Amino acid sequence: MTSTERRWMTRQAHTRLQNELAALRSRPSIEVPDDFMDYDDNLVAKYSARQARIRQIQDLLSNAVVGEDPPNDGIAEPGMVLTVRYDDTGEIETFLLGVRGAEDADIDVYSMQSPLGSAIAGARPGEQRTYSIPSGANLPVTLLKAVPYGMHTPKSARAQALPPRRDSAPRRATSKRTDSERTTKATTAARRAAAAT
Repeated sequence: MTSTERRWMTRQAHTRLQNELAALRSRPSIEVPDDFMDYDDNLVAKYSARQARIRQIQDLLSNAVVGEDPPNDGIAEPGMVLTVRYDDTGEIETFLLGVRGAEDADIDVYSMQSPLGSAIAGARPGEQRTYSIPSGANLPVTLLKAVPYGMHTPKSARAQALPPRRDSAPRRATSKRTDSERTTKATTAARRAAAAT
């Protein structure tokens, strides 16, 4: 999986990957001979998975662009936090265009190799693009906003910055959804999963 493509990631993601790599390397290694028929299949599978993850992290770190924000020009590119509207449902989503496998907890990350990431790359605010999902459907999406990650305010910080509600009428919680709402929620979840892969 070795690549020479520069990959943007946050400083936190870079640190997390370095720590994960150190932890993986610190585990005792097993020696698996070429003829490993006599070895426990589960042990060999775990060893192989660990070695694959070590190679993946090494590749990510060796090509990382860490914490350098791209220019604040509004163009969708790695390192930008994008706000898009799924034109088929009107739903709005915000995500970081970056590296999968180096995700941060405060925001979803879509890679340039994902269907949505490759379709939206290079777009300017107001520009509509189309991306394909595994079922073969082409879905329209419009870029609403693109800001460098360093200028992005996470949802949790925005929520804390909002003043408390002043009206005295309590909000009513409703748990009943119409069939249409359930279908839209299921479709949205499936679409997001397909867009991020």
